Amino acid sequence: MGVGPIVVLTGAGISQESGLDTFRDADGLWARVRIDEVATPEAFARDPGRVHAFYNARRRRLLAAEVRPNAAHRALARLERAHPDLLLVTQNVDDLHERGGSRDPLHMHGELLKARCGGCGTVVAWRDDLAITTRCPACAAAGGMRPHVVWFGEIPLQLERIQAALAGCAVFVAIGTSGQVYPAAGFVAVARAAGARTVEANLERSAAGVFDHHFEGPASRSVPALVDALLQGTLSAGA
Repeated sequence: MGVGPIVVLTGAGISQESGLDTFRDADGLWARVRIDEVATPEAFARDPGRVHAFYNARRRRLLAAEVRPNAAHRALARLERAHPDLLLVTQNVDDLHERGGSRDPLHMHGELLKARCGGCGTVVAWRDDLAITTRCPACAAAGGMRPHVVWFGEIPLQLERIQAALAGCAVFVAIGTSGQVYPAAGFVAVARAAGARTVEANLERSAAGVFDHHFEGPASRSVPALVDALLQGTLSAGA
């Protein structure tokens, strides 16, 4: 292809058509529940039962039979197969990229289908509900198991690896992300400073001058078109 290294960032918009809620839309999760009540370390310390109930419901929804990867997830897996020098970074805690065929997406905000012990730090695969009484499978302590997700006020995972990839990429792609949550919202600026072409696939265009190329519309339509353009060397503004 001759494109050079690619960094792809995905947000909640890529999973919306698979049946999962977004966060910052008018009807998103944060319009229905307060962030500081369910998604901060302080909330977990204050009312772990409520936090567990929130994430248990999200986990059960993710595991529902009707929630499946869509054409956008599958298109990115196709791009990855054709272009090994690609880093897929997702803000999503779902596993739809993996189910769609991506080999090793970097989950900067953690993974809902994993749990972490606040005592010994053990991270394990987890598909069941968590409760205050859940014991860590490693240290056997109860009360410290939590979803392996990054809460507000915590540092996203593997930022050094992401920053290094951004500084060396030739193309940066942002898909289905609001561009409001840092540090991810600043990734496009880092890539532009490194000389990368910048591309977005989103329902609406970001502010003028932020991205060089735009593919507008639902992810299941815009992302396959974007991937085709990259693979065929015909990258231009999308419809």
